[in-house]
Amino acid sequence: MLLPRKTKYRKLFRKRDSIQYRHAATRGTKVNFGSYGMKAAEQGRIRSNQIEAARRTMNRAMGKTGRVWIRIFPDRPYTQKAAEVGMGKGKGDVQAYEAPVLTGRVLFEIDGVDEATAREAIRKGGAKLPIKTKFVIREG
Repeated sequence: MLLPRKTKYRKLFRKRDSIQYRHAATRGTKVNFGSYGMKAAEQGRIRSNQIEAARRTMNRAMGKTGRVWIRIFPDRPYTQKAAEVGMGKGKGDVQAYEAPVLTGRVLFEIDGVDEATAREAIRKGGAKLPIKTKFVIREG
């Protein structure tokens, strides 16, 4: 699973969704490395284990010829209190890391396979993520 080597602060505040995700992405909206890509059709937070599950599914669907690029990185910690613990007594422990994703952001890129295989791999990988995604082809 992906996680940062080192962080300045162990726990972060969770920003309010209406402020953090008000607009569409301006960075990372084009396919740069591969021929095909998976683009976020809505905003949300994607956890590191969900990114890994999508990557493994796409690799399995493509076979040995394809290559996958991950265009997002989970660098925001999320916390959770233990089960059956009362309110108060501070913030919960860091569980893992997540990547905040804006609408229009390219999440994964694929190369080395034909379009039909890439479409199927991206469809299967998108099913592992908590947001809606769409298939895009590199322009130019």
